[in-house]
Amino acid sequence: MEQAKVSVIIPTLNAGTMIGPLLTRLEQQHRVPDEIIVVDSSSDDDTVAEVRRHPNVHLTVIDRKDFNHGGTRDRALRASTGDYVLFLTQDALPKDDGYIERILQPFEDGRVALVYGRQLPREDANAAERLIRGYTYGPNSSVITQRDVHRLGINAFRASDVCAAYRRTAYLEVGGFENPVLTNEDMFIAARFLHADWKIVYEASAEVIHSHNFTFRQQYKRNYIQGVEIEKHRDILGNAPLTGEGLAMTTYTIGHLLKQGRLIAAGRFIIDCGFRYVGNRKGKFDAKREARRHA
Repeated sequence: MEQAKVSVIIPTLNAGTMIGPLLTRLEQQHRVPDEIIVVDSSSDDDTVAEVRRHPNVHLTVIDRKDFNHGGTRDRALRASTGDYVLFLTQDALPKDDGYIERILQPFEDGRVALVYGRQLPREDANAAERLIRGYTYGPNSSVITQRDVHRLGINAFRASDVCAAYRRTAYLEVGGFENPVLTNEDMFIAARFLHADWKIVYEASAEVIHSHNFTFRQQYKRNYIQGVEIEKHRDILGNAPLTGEGLAMTTYTIGHLLKQGRLIAAGRFIIDCGFRYVGNRKGKFDAKREARRHA
């Protein structure tokens, strides 16, 4: 592991206020990455200037219309040199200088293909978002294998390129990310890893600070796109049901908000869940209709 090379890849778009602190934190890690690659989608703020203040960072600028979550990451990984390739989003800041050490540790097991870390809420995260992060990314690490798929359903494929690390050989073996794909490239490759008898690890000690306070409109759009892509990839996911997990998270969040006396926050979250549900259902419906049209 000590001799292995480590690459970090960060896609960016108008990340001017975030990319500087993120690159500095990466350069200060106990395990300094051998290369850091930023793929910028033609930002119109000072992102490129901020990246160029870090001379050891490799910068690639692409046309904004050419970006997609799977294809852009796949091209960057194949152009990188690391035995282990770490992905971060521009708004995910490692909590401390031991992040890379910790997310690499599970790879001591030669059958681990993918490790993803814990996401902690930002200081400005609303009450519901704090609860969701705690529910989704808990304090206990776990190892997922093919045997767990029947028991866990869709949760077996939970992974996030907000903060994830890949074994290059395993990634290439299963063919890499979908291309093109609008979202959930991490979930789909996680499913292929498990089907190919690789392991996935949730490493709770590898922590980043990352959360969103989405508007209702943003939630609808986000879940619409997820609905489209998940419907398209039903074969990869094995038709695992999604609604049970969503209902469990919703019940947990509303229950805790009510216990905290946050009635307005609970009401807003219920509306938020409505936008999530409608967006997801509409996305699935449109994907099915499109598939029938081309059948």
